[in-house]
Amino acid sequence: MLNRFGWKNGLAALLLSALSSVALAQAAKPHVVVLATGGTIAGAGASAANSATYSAAKVPVDKLLAGLPELGQVARVSGEQVFQIASESFTNEHLLTLARRVSALSKQADVNGIVITHGTDTLEETAYFLNLVVRTTKPIVVVGSMRPGTALSADGALNLYDAVSVAASQDAAGKGVLVTLNDEIQSGRDVSKTVNIKTEAFKSQWGPLGMVVEGRNYWFRAPVKRHTSASEFNIDEIQSLPAVDIVYGYGNMNTTGIDAYGKAGVKALIHAGTGNGSVAAQAVPALRALRANGVQVIRGARVPDGFVLRNAEQPDDQYDWVVAHDLRPQKARILAMVALTKPQDAKSLQRIFWEY
Repeated sequence: MLNRFGWKNGLAALLLSALSSVALAQAAKPHVVVLATGGTIAGAGASAANSATYSAAKVPVDKLLAGLPELGQVARVSGEQVFQIASESFTNEHLLTLARRVSALSKQADVNGIVITHGTDTLEETAYFLNLVVRTTKPIVVVGSMRPGTALSADGALNLYDAVSVAASQDAAGKGVLVTLNDEIQSGRDVSKTVNIKTEAFKSQWGPLGMVVEGRNYWFRAPVKRHTSASEFNIDEIQSLPAVDIVYGYGNMNTTGIDAYGKAGVKALIHAGTGNGSVAAQAVPALRALRANGVQVIRGARVPDGFVLRNAEQPDDQYDWVVAHDLRPQKARILAMVALTKPQDAKSLQRIFWEY
């Protein structure tokens, strides 16, 4: 018997059953939300030969996802355009807006993981901020690319595929905010951009947490510092971020920057010192004066690896200063801002730098 479409009932039933099975299979896949903020991964160059010269933040998230149909094999993916900017223009307000959206999504029962596409210049800062303030065990993955999608050997598509794959994986839960580039799974706390024109630009002195290859995760270590669900900080309770800035140490250093930041009313100043966070003799009085006026002084280091030892190079206990431990100055700034959303003396702030 033919139905009103002219099909035999049996054939129609078979087709409807197949369509239903496909729908059920897709619904059973993890739901990953991609929050797009711009950056090189959404960039475009004038020609395929332009891998380092291009305009960032041009491709909207819907086109970014539509250009990678393979994502549907690992997850049910939806996208939101949060910002469309180059990441060097990220402000504290951008951080707060993004973190609030990530936090809200993490509370939704129908969301299994979250991916943030981001420019690489400040990707590490955003990843660490989210690591500190979003209270969830669900996978959060920040991803970028070193080449625009229009370039020969563009890396963004695979990086994004890896990010969605990791965010959809149950074994990525509870490991804090992650960063995926160049097949590596990095801790958002530890990783930094170390070079500006290579696809293997992001490294951690402690090594990656694992690798992701063809959609499968291989884990080799786990983060031990406090993060996400174990953090004492919560984006839902943070209305604004205090002023924290960085001053750079160098030969023949003067105190102009230190004095200017003090007059500007910073709540903390990161001193990016040479070597083991060394401070030039002529800068010590200015930093001590800041501390006497209630500004937290945090001794970091401009060197890419290692960590700052307390009471080495400078008598931190005597001066009531804090050391940044192994955090690079830009990340020390992020932690100091978050920590100082609550009242902290130097001792409690130092405890936070040890633990996070």
